[in-house]
Amino acid sequence: MDFRYLPMTEQDKQEMLDTIGVNSTDELFSDIPEKVRLKQPLSLKQPKSEHDLKKELVQMANKNYNVKEYTSFLGAGVYDHFIPSVVDHVISRSEFYTAYTPYQPEISQGELQAIFEFQTMISELTGMPVANSSMYDGGTSLAEAVNLSAGHTRKKKVLVSKAIHPESQAVIETYGRGPNLEIIYIDHVNGRTDLEQLASELDEDTASVVIQYPNFFGQIEPLAEIREILDQQAKTMFIVSSNPLSLGYLTPPGKFGADIVVGDTQVFGIPAQFGGPHCGYFATTEKLMRKIPGRLVGQTTDENGIRGFVLTLQAREQHIRRDKATSNICSNQALNALASSVAMSSIGKHGLKKMAELNMQKARYAKQKFVEAGFEVISNSSFFNEFVVKLPVPVKAANDKLLEKGFIGGYDLATYYPELEGHMLVAVTEIRTKEEIDAFVKELGDIHE
Repeated sequence: MDFRYLPMTEQDKQEMLDTIGVNSTDELFSDIPEKVRLKQPLSLKQPKSEHDLKKELVQMANKNYNVKEYTSFLGAGVYDHFIPSVVDHVISRSEFYTAYTPYQPEISQGELQAIFEFQTMISELTGMPVANSSMYDGGTSLAEAVNLSAGHTRKKKVLVSKAIHPESQAVIETYGRGPNLEIIYIDHVNGRTDLEQLASELDEDTASVVIQYPNFFGQIEPLAEIREILDQQAKTMFIVSSNPLSLGYLTPPGKFGADIVVGDTQVFGIPAQFGGPHCGYFATTEKLMRKIPGRLVGQTTDENGIRGFVLTLQAREQHIRRDKATSNICSNQALNALASSVAMSSIGKHGLKKMAELNMQKARYAKQKFVEAGFEVISNSSFFNEFVVKLPVPVKAANDKLLEKGFIGGYDLATYYPELEGHMLVAVTEIRTKEEIDAFVKELGDIHE
């Protein structure tokens, strides 16, 4: 065997063919028409030894920019936050690291309890009575919420704010093709959802309204005003996508009458790691409890009266009749949900509020410094830890210069919003120091000049 990471030998292959009664691999694939079969070897490099392969991969990895060596002001949905060291210690334990879906409660109590605690903490943060045991990420969680609203109300029209994450908009459109949803986008005015347009588009055919809080530009949407508009149509559902860290300080969406609150717990214990994997959350009302996608972990007692945990209200097609299933989510993010649970537990309720406050305070300090340096900041006073700065040069050019100085710059909004050419979305988290903020503003100022 030349490569231990390709463990199948010719003898292994022949034994498998003999077992199923086939003489050769060609015979195994004989049902595939000749005209669609590959006639030549794949265009791949020759295999290397394990040592040479690892060396090449390390060389490739070292070309990447990372937040350990560079100071990051990049957010836009993935953030550089403090991660307590205990997180890696816990999730690296084999009983968690290698665990699969806990179908058998008698041998999965640790995993089930960890997920139950995750659900509990998400419920507390969002102000909603029920939360599931995690989703793939915030975008797919939001799309699942939209589809749920259409199925529950039996309506096809969905109003989506353009101030939600552009990638989430794309996921909603993809998920909405199956049930033929009519997605209508509501414009933003100075970084907030246009409430006049929202009110004019809202009618009795509207299944739901989708708002992000804080929104993609970092600004805090007026959920109370939006709730008043929605009350004109009693059956229209209110869906809010929310950064859970911000809810350590902001009033939770549940207090404003949200029907579904979703988001991503990457901000708790999950590194940026090139945009994934993440952990979505999905919280809702008791009325919609049986329509939640994915799984719920419930608390119960065994025959001896001892507290235990079980999977309950499973709405996947694997567990109930396919035509009754509300979701085809085929795996949960238990390991990342555990990471978030450990991070939230380590930080604590008071620590989480302090962490949210630090994000707000440091972001406001950075905004002040940008204004003092002569930059135009597109933001009102109600924002969390992100704001928009207008640059005199293309954002890509500025970010290239910043990398030379050891900074990962903000997000180029022109990527999805052509009208915002030259506008950078800057994220300031609790781990950014005064010195880093000052230096970042100075370097952008030098580019400005």
